[in-house]
Amino acid sequence: MEIVIVPAERIGDLAAGAVVALLARKPDAVLGLATGSSPLSTYAALAERHRRGEVSFARARGFLLDEYVGLAAGHPERYREVVRRELEDSVDFAADAVQGPDGLATDVPAACADYEARIAAEGGVDLQLLGIGTDGHIGFNEPGSSLASRTRIKTLTPQTRADNARFFASPDEVPHHVLTQGLGTIREARHLVLVATGAAKAEAVHAMAEGPVSAFCPASVLQLHPHATVLVDEAAAGRLVLADYYRHTYAGKPEWQGL
Repeated sequence: MEIVIVPAERIGDLAAGAVVALLARKPDAVLGLATGSSPLSTYAALAERHRRGEVSFARARGFLLDEYVGLAAGHPERYREVVRRELEDSVDFAADAVQGPDGLATDVPAACADYEARIAAEGGVDLQLLGIGTDGHIGFNEPGSSLASRTRIKTLTPQTRADNARFFASPDEVPHHVLTQGLGTIREARHLVLVATGAAKAEAVHAMAEGPVSAFCPASVLQLHPHATVLVDEAAAGRLVLADYYRHTYAGKPEWQGL
């Protein structure tokens, strides 16, 4: 796991740079798209780079990390709508190139199995963007999730619903259930890029990177991945014991390596 500690305003551009570099060498790459507040600066940076003619998504495909269960099609907080609004509308993805799990499915197990099959049919995810919850969840894999889990339905914890309430008119509107790629699914992506900012994420970042690999902190599964990049600002890095070493390592990293 590579931990990069930089000012918050640089994080989106660094993550976007990894996507741009990937698409330069593999224009038909498969991207894993997260939602929430963490990836927004990355999407804004990608939109700007596309506007400048530096990157094209015309041959790329995308798969959403997760989706709320029960939000009507077109609901502004449905993750399919969020990704359309924050990224797709500003770049040149082909029609239907971005897919998400079906949060309105009547047969949920079948919908989850189908989503796994669609990801596999595209050759798997090349680069997966991730955020991290204050309790250490990635996607909506709450504490206690199996480290080998696949796409499935999950019940949100009260803490996660409270954290996400800021996106809704009322806390009561936050759904109780979601469909999420599992930790086993996420681990199969070839490159994981996790973004975290702010002091509220510091304990989760510490548990993820320097604690034991445990279902208690689902994000700790990144320790088992051969190519995981964690981009954090100083506040989110505030509990890292080896922070000085991470800074030293990144400062001396050869530029050709990229992320």
